[in-house]
Amino acid sequence: MHKLLIVDDQPDIRKLLRITLGRSYQLIEAEDAASAWELVRHEKPQGVILDIMMPGEMDGYQLCEKIRHDPQLKSTYVMLVTARGQVADKERGKLAGADDYFVKPYSPLELLRAIKKRLS
Repeated sequence: MHKLLIVDDQPDIRKLLRITLGRSYQLIEAEDAASAWELVRHEKPQGVILDIMMPGEMDGYQLCEKIRHDPQLKSTYVMLVTARGQVADKERGKLAGADDYFVKPYSPLELLRAIKKRLS
């Protein structure tokens, strides 16, 4: 079973993702980018579902860039999930190395389909 890391500071979003993805994937969670970075390095999930705007010194874009620059992690699937839906935001996500970009509110089933497509 593939392992996914859910990174979002909102417990309700993490819960929704647990409900949607929990039967198909092994899930781990973080509520900020710094703790997510430690989990990515130690747990080596196949995928990361990453919010952009979170408290702390690092945002989702920066975490995505760190994952992409680490030789052991650069092939990790990274999906950005955010309320920021402007063209400039999506371009920044692409430049950071994100594989997919979903704007809140999104369909959890559409998100599940995208993950299955990438990790199957």
